[in-house]
Amino acid sequence: MKKKLLKNMEWSILVVCILLTTIGLFALFSATQNANYDEFSKQIKWILISIPFLILAITIDYNTIIKFSSLAYIIELGLLIGVLFTKPISGASSWYKFGKSFSFQPSELGKIIVILFLAFILNKLQLRGRKEINKFWKLLIFLFFAIIPIGLIVLQPDLGTATAFITSIVFMLFVSGIDKKYIIFSLIIVCISIPIVYKYVLPEHAIRRIQVFFNPGIDPRGDGYNIIQSKLAIGAGQVFGMGYLKGNQTQLGFLYPKTTDFIFSVIGEEFGFVATGTITILYVILVTKSIYIAKTAKDNIGSYIAIGIAGIFFFHMVENIGMTIGLLPITGVPLPFVSYGGSAMITNFICVGLLLNISARRQRAIFIE
Repeated sequence: MKKKLLKNMEWSILVVCILLTTIGLFALFSATQNANYDEFSKQIKWILISIPFLILAITIDYNTIIKFSSLAYIIELGLLIGVLFTKPISGASSWYKFGKSFSFQPSELGKIIVILFLAFILNKLQLRGRKEINKFWKLLIFLFFAIIPIGLIVLQPDLGTATAFITSIVFMLFVSGIDKKYIIFSLIIVCISIPIVYKYVLPEHAIRRIQVFFNPGIDPRGDGYNIIQSKLAIGAGQVFGMGYLKGNQTQLGFLYPKTTDFIFSVIGEEFGFVATGTITILYVILVTKSIYIAKTAKDNIGSYIAIGIAGIFFFHMVENIGMTIGLLPITGVPLPFVSYGGSAMITNFICVGLLLNISARRQRAIFIE
């Protein structure tokens, strides 16, 4: 790459990515010491596999990458349809399983594919000006392409990932210059829809999770078990933690699943508030830097991609940390770079690569008129 591109690159994003990944490896080593370090060793492999994707996402101009977003979007829809016919794992048909040890979650990679495609569509709809998105029929076109993958993910069912998509799309629309009347109308619709969705749409297990969120004690050995153990673990860690490899809830097997959904609880128990506070700060830096890259991108497409990625990171940070400390319902959303997961790791590295890509080619500009 040219020296000018390297100089403009927002290297702090990569530093945060490396720090979070390193913290995750330490936590996974502790969480898997009674399981032959299986997921820990796999995570190292996934990180190594992710590095070439990171490099490609950095070096290929994002305006070139986005030209293939339409084809990628079609393939992604095919994968999301096909996965509905696979054997459910933990109650959801979200993974393609190959052999005993390898599985692929298309909705994870779909996060970046849908962001790229919607950025492409949004830019096309605004060729005559940014305010074009406020034409009702153009907004419907954008929402049509956004709703299809979300609907397929809801059918799996994977409400956590679907909400991550929605958050990203909301971020993109906000940056696109959408009129306040649509925002107000959407808020009214959401407020009206919540009780209807709760009573008539949500599956029984989702309703149960919401009930347990408000009162974990109603089923302490069933649906409320995980959140109770998570809060006990984080509380036991206090300020400096119980010590590395010495967490009671972690090492005695009370936390589950401790390598994915509740990895933050492992860190809180063994390293305490010092570590969990540091992680939270790192995610805040990651999100704010992503927003800054969107603000200073050289074109609208770059802004839309960056802000869409910021929305993904923001949702995962808030939801995972929130659910482990009992402030939000449990949805099975992993913590980026820290939780175990191959598909998620590759997607997260690609997201970071695209952010670095956009920042390298940016110029100072304001994305809201």
